[in-house]
Amino acid sequence: MDGLLIFLDSATIEKIFILGFLSFIVTMALTPIYTTVAFAGQWWKKARANTITGEAAKVYTKLHAAKHARNIPTMAGMVFVLAVALVTLSGNLNRSETWLPLAAMVGAGAIGLIDDVINVRGIGGNIAGMRAKMKILLLLAVSLIGGWWFFAKLGVTDIHIPFNGSLEIGWLIIPLFVLAVISTANAVNITDGLDGLAGGLSAIAFGAYALIAVIEGKYGIAGFCMTIVGALLSYTWFNIYPARFFMGDVGSFALGTALGVVAMLTDTVLLLPLIGAVFVIETGSVILQLISKRLRGKKIFLSSPIHHHFEAIGWPETKVTMRFWIIGEVAALIGIITFILGGPL
Repeated sequence: MDGLLIFLDSATIEKIFILGFLSFIVTMALTPIYTTVAFAGQWWKKARANTITGEAAKVYTKLHAAKHARNIPTMAGMVFVLAVALVTLSGNLNRSETWLPLAAMVGAGAIGLIDDVINVRGIGGNIAGMRAKMKILLLLAVSLIGGWWFFAKLGVTDIHIPFNGSLEIGWLIIPLFVLAVISTANAVNITDGLDGLAGGLSAIAFGAYALIAVIEGKYGIAGFCMTIVGALLSYTWFNIYPARFFMGDVGSFALGTALGVVAMLTDTVLLLPLIGAVFVIETGSVILQLISKRLRGKKIFLSSPIHHHFEAIGWPETKVTMRFWIIGEVAALIGIITFILGGPL
């Protein structure tokens, strides 16, 4: 970054916002088609009956029994993934900035789609979806390919440490890339548990990264992020309480993967836990709950992820969602400020 103030011509600004607007329109246009097919095909999301450790998910079942009795379709994430792909391919495809995040997003979305189909169809009598190990292996394959491209084709071998300059790590950039992508993909997936929660938080995070990319002069990445924001605004319009449909793993894996890749491309991976603080908190609550159950034999939270704990103590679902959005906005703002103050001015 040659200076804090980046002067843009009106055409650049227009393109970035037009990409977001087009994505919003395309997603809106595709949504009725998806809705018709999803309801006709009965793509109902199957509620989980057990926790990750195997016991009955009594608290979750009690909290969401009425919701799942409504037969709400899933896999709506394929709508915004398709919209982002169409808009990017038609007006923002760039080898150094948008090939990688788009390919990773579509690849991870395909993995999530398979998982969703297994859940919806109960293939092999399984409503839990793909086995966790298989999902991790497939995400690992996508992230390894992406990490290799990042290192070998884009030639990135260093990371920026806020307030401390760059650190050369050579080929170790590949495992860092893998860690960022898999962690973020799973974090967004874990967070996707309340109406509007993951969609709103993801829009906030990608909006923050759009601004960061503009400051860096990486306008292709900024346009890509704004394309996702536009698509998510359309999706969240229908997903806020009471949700018409859920994004499914096709959506959460795609969003988390793209977010991790964008963080690497903007050289702000160390700021990702701050900008996506709610995702980190959600994932951390699950990890702490597992550790506590195995070491102490009892739970820390009434239910995890932590958004279900707040529901269990009496917060309405909408209050949990909107307060988490506010936390996400504050965290993203702090992340942007840290980026500006701690960057190479």
